[in-house]
Amino acid sequence: MIKKWYFYASLVVIITFLSLGFIPSNHETKPWFLIEKTDGSEYIFPSKEKDDYPKITNVPFTGNRLIGFKEAVAFKESQGQYRLVNTLGYMGKYQFGSKALRAIGINDNKAFLKDPALQEKAFLTLLAKNKWILRYEIKKYEGKIINGIEITESGILAAAHLGGAGSVKNFFKNNGSRHFRDAFGTSLKSYMKNFAGYDLSYIEADSNATVND
Repeated sequence: MIKKWYFYASLVVIITFLSLGFIPSNHETKPWFLIEKTDGSEYIFPSKEKDDYPKITNVPFTGNRLIGFKEAVAFKESQGQYRLVNTLGYMGKYQFGSKALRAIGINDNKAFLKDPALQEKAFLTLLAKNKWILRYEIKKYEGKIINGIEITESGILAAAHLGGAGSVKNFFKNNGSRHFRDAFGTSLKSYMKNFAGYDLSYIEADSNATVND
């Protein structure tokens, strides 16, 4: 009888011990990645906390959809720094000038610099406005080769971000023989080439696009 009691007692202890191993821990771990929903899909971003990462190289997110385009342009413009102001006064993650900000309804530069969400919205808004302004150029030239550059919608819109929609129109007017360069020597052609092939179908052309829509 005593042996049976020891046997059952030992069995209960073993079962209890094994069961504890399957109880979920309440310890919260920081994710290495954040998830944001855009255009109905989920995209994975690096965590905002530097300490969440192992020692890895600083490689920007890539991909051929809108989020890939955004992050590639941002990395080129500012390495993704929301508070950056360059020597010419261009601001934020996407390096907006005051004129471009006014065109989409932003009048407070300081507030713009402090608001990452507003900067993201501003970038999408300017894309929508430029897509409308350049709708004929996109329709006419997409898929063609101009002065050695394969023309794509995303390349056109990236070039417009660099030099303005007027500079892109001038590029096509002169068959690519004349093109804009910014004060640092970055060419409109390089943006057309480097940011070609992204799918920006999510962006709807809007002549009156503002951040207040």
